[in-house]
Amino acid sequence: MRSALIVEDHPVVRAAVKLVLAQEGFKRIYEACNVGQASAILREHTPLLVILDLMMSGGSGLDVLERIKTSNLSCAVLVFTSLDELFFQERCMRSGALAYVSKTNDLSQLHKAIQALMAGYTYFAQLPSASMDAMQQSEKQMIDHLSNRELTILQCLAKGDANKVIAEKLYLSHKTVSTYKTRLIEKLGVQSAVHLRDFALRNHLI
Repeated sequence: MRSALIVEDHPVVRAAVKLVLAQEGFKRIYEACNVGQASAILREHTPLLVILDLMMSGGSGLDVLERIKTSNLSCAVLVFTSLDELFFQERCMRSGALAYVSKTNDLSQLHKAIQALMAGYTYFAQLPSASMDAMQQSEKQMIDHLSNRELTILQCLAKGDANKVIAEKLYLSHKTVSTYKTRLIEKLGVQSAVHLRDFALRNHLI
């Protein structure tokens, strides 16, 4: 019996994805709205397919990808997110995802991606890298060199989360978050934490 897990914190989106999965023949569909719930369901059920958003409360979808990869779970991961594929698709590929679909597309793309994965193929967008100017290419290289945890913390900081909130959300110490913030400022060549938000917005990270 085909089983799937939807990892998404918006109920309306979960409902839409659940309908798509049902139409594609999935009989057992689990739902998780945060990283903790997703991890528990993955341990207990190991679904055939995981439909994963990258932005959610209580952590990042990248954390879920890493846990699937390090645990050697035999489930196919389809990333379904609003984040720009130009900056996230390659990272997700490296972390083991087999498909990347933007939420800006209509649901027919999600159907096609699921069908591709179930047939043993991957499903990724063609990236228009040639159209990027020199600054975008340089900043994309900086982003590509960030670890998944560094990228997640950058997104949290850019959204205005305080160090304490980030520490609680990601189960880190306040001191560790401060260290990450300092490291991000250095790695991205910005003047202060205030400029991290400008960098993130400019590169469609939030």
